[in-house]
Amino acid sequence: MQIDVASFIGAVVRRVEDREHEGTPVRVVVASRHYDTGIDDLWDALTRAERIPRWFLPISGDLKLGGKYQLQGNAGGTITECEPPHRLGVTWEFGEQTSWVNVRLSAAGEARTELTLEHLAPIDPHWDTYGPGAVGVGWDLTLIGMALHLAAGGAAVDKDAFAAWSPSDAGKAFIRGSAAGWGAADIEGGEDPAKARAAADLTAKFYTGG
Repeated sequence: MQIDVASFIGAVVRRVEDREHEGTPVRVVVASRHYDTGIDDLWDALTRAERIPRWFLPISGDLKLGGKYQLQGNAGGTITECEPPHRLGVTWEFGEQTSWVNVRLSAAGEARTELTLEHLAPIDPHWDTYGPGAVGVGWDLTLIGMALHLAAGGAAVDKDAFAAWSPSDAGKAFIRGSAAGWGAADIEGGEDPAKARAAADLTAKFYTGG
């Protein structure tokens, strides 16, 4: 699988923000990038159960506002917002932790769409150790899956090829670049630079087996 590491890392704009959610302080990981497809097609890729596994994971559940969903081997939760083709919100429940994910789509031309993903995470020991890269690196990889899916005309991503790419030198370079990008966004968002860089380094080592 051929993936231009620098191009994919550079395609994402990363931010880290402080907010309050339901009366509790949270840190927000924000990833934005453009896709060369119309807003309706990108919405369909994000929300249609038959299509989601082509670029992400198999999904089950009642995929409508208020319904429950479950990603195979990953998070599940409740669909809290659904305004086609612009706004999707879910709870992100994994293990004993609950966080929140919002996706926003906006047209950026006749056949170009901006996707903005927000992951609202509680401030806990896990965050203190790994910082925004703990979720940000995973979302960067997911956004690659979407890009490959759309570039292939909506065909399924070759999961075996992607799995083989991930531990390769190029895959590890992507992980390190992504983690560094989230570290830089953390610093820009107000985190102590030494702490942010240390967390980014730990995140990269976690993903690469270092």
